[in-house]
Amino acid sequence: MDSTSEILKSSIAAATKTLQSVVDLESQITKAAELIVDCLTNGKKVLACGNGGSAADAADFCTELACRFVEDRRPYPAMNLSQGGSLITATGNDYGFEEIFARQVRAFGNPSDVLIAISTSGKSKNIQRAIEEARDRKLKTIAVLGRDGGASAGIADVDLIVKSDSTARIQEAHKFILHVVCEICETRLLRK
Repeated sequence: MDSTSEILKSSIAAATKTLQSVVDLESQITKAAELIVDCLTNGKKVLACGNGGSAADAADFCTELACRFVEDRRPYPAMNLSQGGSLITATGNDYGFEEIFARQVRAFGNPSDVLIAISTSGKSKNIQRAIEEARDRKLKTIAVLGRDGGASAGIADVDLIVKSDSTARIQEAHKFILHVVCEICETRLLRK
């Protein structure tokens, strides 16, 4: 059985390796931030969604935009599609779990809004459907994915894929990426 010290050191080493791999996503992170800044400075909004821990990351990202990340600045419209139990359960019950985010994109999304869809595996059908619906409705799309990106890879305008086999390490990297995107966006939004 591994000791606490071995588990801690192993986890830190794996997290460090995964976070260091994020540097390979620099051009995609830049493009994602540009899409978001362009969206928000043109009076549009950001929608975000995910399941489980990714839902929490979507909530945090929306909070950083609608409240603030670091600097005191005006709030920007950002909506977490993973909240609202009554809407999610009604949609899941009436249309199936695969449609819980796509129906909300259809209800709330407008052309040139941005959808950020988060999935550690890229295999979540409801995430894939949300991206497809967003594209059909002329939203800009950013997929924050893990592993090889799964079925959701290649259908968004920007893919941010963390190539790891550990869900925990992928989620940590996703949180880091989303915070970096917030920081880039906030820096640029303060100049607008």
